[in-house]
Amino acid sequence: MTLQGDFLLIVMSAAMLSAPAVPQTPIKAPPEAVASDSASAPNLAGIWWHPFLPGMEPLASGPTSIRNLSRRNGVSNYDELVGDYKSPILQPWASDVVKKFGELSKAGVTYPSPANQCWPEPLPYIYKNTGLLLLQQQHEVTLVYNHEYRKVRMNAPHPASVTPTWHGDAVGRYEGDTLVIDTVGQKHGPFAMLDLYGTPYSDKLHVVERYRLIPYEEALDGLERNARENMRAGGASELDRNYRGKFLQVFFTVEDADVFTTPWSATITYGRGSNEWRESVCAENPHDYLTHREVEVPSAQKPDF
Repeated sequence: MTLQGDFLLIVMSAAMLSAPAVPQTPIKAPPEAVASDSASAPNLAGIWWHPFLPGMEPLASGPTSIRNLSRRNGVSNYDELVGDYKSPILQPWASDVVKKFGELSKAGVTYPSPANQCWPEPLPYIYKNTGLLLLQQQHEVTLVYNHEYRKVRMNAPHPASVTPTWHGDAVGRYEGDTLVIDTVGQKHGPFAMLDLYGTPYSDKLHVVERYRLIPYEEALDGLERNARENMRAGGASELDRNYRGKFLQVFFTVEDADVFTTPWSATITYGRGSNEWRESVCAENPHDYLTHREVEVPSAQKPDF
């Protein structure tokens, strides 16, 4: 079978196993929502940066995010994405999907992904963006990543039946100094994957994020785990490497009983840097990465307007 045939088989298999046929009830309701005191809520707002690609910080122990088996100078080789398909968090069928994507990458094929096709990036894939603009209001929190954004309803439950959307149904609450965001109902697209290694997900996907300000000394653990695993993004991250103030750390847990053998967790650690939020534009990509040819798109001799 050709590489293109292999890839089509991966996509069809993942779609059949994971695409939701009808709106689903959440796998778990968040704890009872409690009205937040906006005066005592932590101030997490502003522009935050993390300096690494793809950015997830695997925990030192316990079930955690997939690592890249391909290394360059000891860290993840961003030009060759070979996910650890033997990770114990993966069910056998999901392991096969990750392995196939890795084989394509080792063969020099840049397979389509939400990022290179400019499709909506699901959670936690969206963490690969090095910038985060966080806006806080009493009734909602908004998280902006380059050209995408997520809306979080505060102190509200999930509906009894969730209609899948690109970034899911997200509800939030404050627990002391921590912003907790509970997300279910993320929609499947043709390039549905949770990370750059092609890890699939199902309609049972449930992600809980915990955002907290921490001092530099505490942030060092996450920053060092990231530096050992991931490639530094360079100047594009806009992070001030001399920054020693408060860092924003996200501890997130992923649960999907149809894909993973157990819930797993990781962190993302953001610091301050540039206060400029540059415009980022991404359009659906017509480039065929399997054959390295441009896909034909409709055209006209005269404009429609």
